[in-house]
Amino acid sequence: MATKPQEAYDIARERYAALGVDTEQALATLQGVGISLPCWQGDDVRGFESPDAALSGGGIQATGDRPGRARNADELRADLEKALSLLPGDHRVNLHAMYGEFGGRPVDRDAVSKEHFAGWIDWARERTLGLDFNATLFSHPRADAGFTLSSPDAGTRAFWIEHVLRCRRIAESMGRSLHTPCVHNLWIPDGMKDVPADRRGFRERLESSLDTIFDQKRDPASMKDAVESKLFGLGAESFTVGSHEFYLGYALSRGLMVCLDLGHFHPTESVADKISSILLFSDALLLHLSRPVRWDSDHVTILDDALEETAREVVQNGLDRVHLALDFFDASINRPGAWVIGARAACKAILGALLEPSARLRSLEAEGDYFRRLALFEALKTLPLGAVWEEHCRRNEVPGDEGWIDEIARYDHEVLQQRS
Repeated sequence: MATKPQEAYDIARERYAALGVDTEQALATLQGVGISLPCWQGDDVRGFESPDAALSGGGIQATGDRPGRARNADELRADLEKALSLLPGDHRVNLHAMYGEFGGRPVDRDAVSKEHFAGWIDWARERTLGLDFNATLFSHPRADAGFTLSSPDAGTRAFWIEHVLRCRRIAESMGRSLHTPCVHNLWIPDGMKDVPADRRGFRERLESSLDTIFDQKRDPASMKDAVESKLFGLGAESFTVGSHEFYLGYALSRGLMVCLDLGHFHPTESVADKISSILLFSDALLLHLSRPVRWDSDHVTILDDALEETAREVVQNGLDRVHLALDFFDASINRPGAWVIGARAACKAILGALLEPSARLRSLEAEGDYFRRLALFEALKTLPLGAVWEEHCRRNEVPGDEGWIDEIARYDHEVLQQRS
């Protein structure tokens, strides 16, 4: 006798089939979608460079003081394992350079090497995980003045150039070791609180620094480069050197990926609307899925309108051309639970896009029947997406949307709350 969840899925399959949508095909496609989880959610963006490390500078801030943050790499990996065990499908982990294992010795950013990430690579290999990587150009004395790769000081620029060069080599090593390309993303905090007198000068210096970095070619089968823009940050409200326009032009002219973060644009801008334009001229794209609240506040990703619209554009323009990563840090709630909420939301958004009768919608649009197109979009909102999602969880042998919450609560009581 069929179980109630199975009955719900059978009904959902029939309803979607009436619209010409094959739920089995949608589930098969979703199975191959991997979301990269941000390691920095687990420790409030502190890193492991020193025992008293704390996030500073860069126009970003982790808010909240809930007990249980990871204090070392072993605790962070344990928290990630718990989160990954509650996610259907195969996913990835996104690291920053300040999360190396430095053996209690001071290692400056211009001296990091793959040996400092050997533990992460071994851990990922044992669990068949992919790793992604980011150079860390904040929370450092040489970033306190507000400028790194665009700094007027040649020594500061040289320091950070060396750091990024080393990070790209580390990323290449990760990809080669794990047999899956490692996406290396570059974001810098450079900007000014007030209006600058020489915008062009800062951007010329950034362009020169980037050219020095990317002139050193890496194996594209092992690592892929992306550059990420930002609208503004705390202490950099009036001027950001690495704006969207700067990086869009730079990436397209140098064959790099653009990274679009959902929180790095004006509140009225649609990141979803940018995807098709960029993919007409670029082979691939990196998306950082976040949830801005009034500004780039990096709240936990949820299944909201912006995420659903973004997922629709990703599916329409080619899932195989878009790398998906979460980017948030919330110290006010259970940290592993935040990963699960965010990743499940991203996967649900992709599933919703896969379950749309896109051929029928495009046909109505081509016929100029915008009434039926709008009516169909509205009808899709109440179709049983949840039953298909629960079937995805069941097939991957992970709890459904209610079952995992108690599991995180147990982990919180037994593990996180025991950390001083």
